[in-house]
Amino acid sequence: MSTDDPLALPGIPRDDAGPVFRAPWEAQAFGMTLALFERGCFTWREWAQRLAAQIAAAQIAATGARGEHDDGSRYYEHWLAALEQLAAEKGLASRHEMVERKTAWDAAARATPHGRPIVLPDK
Repeated sequence: MSTDDPLALPGIPRDDAGPVFRAPWEAQAFGMTLALFERGCFTWREWAQRLAAQIAAAQIAATGARGEHDDGSRYYEHWLAALEQLAAEKGLASRHEMVERKTAWDAAARATPHGRPIVLPDK
């Protein structure tokens, strides 16, 4: 596996055409990560190490040293947590800014009728 190939991560949910996503937010988190990598905000090696550490920490936290059964269903939850950590460490967004955006997203999602695109107000 190349440490510079965004599509070569082990465990990434995929089919023959490439990565697959169960929900739009998963694709968005994937896209944000690729965009930040392409802008030089972090190396792919840094990203892969952060994601692996996040998955390992979640496995230990979930069941102690035995490890969590990994059926892949929480992969993008780990992905998003790793992205948030790396963004904060790199100064791309503060934890406070991320909490504010999550709160705004939640409010917009709750106010949006099913099937309609969620639109966040401009900051």
